Amino acid sequence: MTTVEEAEKLILAQLRDYGTESLPFEQTVGRILAEPIHADRDLPPFNRVTMDGIAVNYQSIISGILTFNIKATQAAGDEPAAIAYPDECIEIMTGAVLPASVDTVIRYEDVEITDGRALVKIQDIKKGQNLHLQGADKRNGDVLASIGRRITPAIIGLAASVGKTHLLVKKSPQVVIISSGDELVDVDQTPAPYQIRKSNGYTIKGALQKQGLEPDIIHIPDEPEITRQQIQHCLQNYDVLLLSGGISMGKFDYIPQALEDLDVKKIFHKVAQRPGKPFWFGAHGNGSLVFAFPGNPVATFMCLHKYFLNWLSATLNLAEQSAVYAVLAKDFQFQPALQYFLQVKLQSNPQGQLIALPIEGNGSGDFANLADTDAFLELPLERTDFKAGEVYRVLRFV
Repeated sequence: MTTVEEAEKLILAQLRDYGTESLPFEQTVGRILAEPIHADRDLPPFNRVTMDGIAVNYQSIISGILTFNIKATQAAGDEPAAIAYPDECIEIMTGAVLPASVDTVIRYEDVEITDGRALVKIQDIKKGQNLHLQGADKRNGDVLASIGRRITPAIIGLAASVGKTHLLVKKSPQVVIISSGDELVDVDQTPAPYQIRKSNGYTIKGALQKQGLEPDIIHIPDEPEITRQQIQHCLQNYDVLLLSGGISMGKFDYIPQALEDLDVKKIFHKVAQRPGKPFWFGAHGNGSLVFAFPGNPVATFMCLHKYFLNWLSATLNLAEQSAVYAVLAKDFQFQPALQYFLQVKLQSNPQGQLIALPIEGNGSGDFANLADTDAFLELPLERTDFKAGEVYRVLRFV
């Protein structure tokens, strides 16, 4: 049986390059940047005032001048005004460019303005105070966001600030989610006592939408020929097939045979893990990949995050993320010789540690339990007893 570590390596040996595309910058949240964003000028582009108040020449303060005639009032976006005499100042607003004839800003709170004159009420004044100097953040040509970054609202703001109306991003694979089984009915239907509503596909779709993907969903009934035809169609039209269910040893699990008939090479089937032991992975000659997850909701959810999303990040050249670890909150035992992915609720203690509280549920079919958890704690294959206070890697899904 394939180990978790081996399964990861085999999957990451099947990376793909789907190219790039240029999109309007405001449509790229969640996508992966395929070009660096450079500053097109210094940031800030001028000496920027950071407080409402008056702008003076510091030499006047040194000379003992504390009362100034207000020469002009300057708002953000105005052309800079100027003073001609040491006892003049400019009433100036936050965000305005600092005029060349002044070098220090004194807050409104520290002056008293009467009849066009400003009296400075404090002694502690420093040259250059209340200013954000030109180029203090970045210089013209500096990289603001590098290739491989996931585009966040902050990066959208960067793109807007440097006039990047379009961004080059990595193309995402075309993904189809396939569920199977005659026991499944549509969400808007009332199931019979022996039926359940389709949910796995929507769970997967929601997780993929968080990654900037918009997968399609189809359902295949338990009919061998229809199964073969539908999978053949998907292999011809999608880069990745994510199957949920129909890959175990049941009499009506027709998917493995259909994949074999359609020349999808099995890379592995069954992983020494719980949940998700029946996980199947393969590749077609045209480059399409098949991730066939077990039908149990928790198993599907774990395999999706552990394997597919890891593959997706590598395929899209997402900048490597630091691993997250948490402290096990209480003793836990797991006997079978399988790597266990324990559902946990994450909390922080006053010492700043991430604490993992086991929320075991009732097996891989207990999808309701997922709503009460934040992550899977990855417990190593070679252990059966796990003690409170031990640290293990976390696979977060919220």
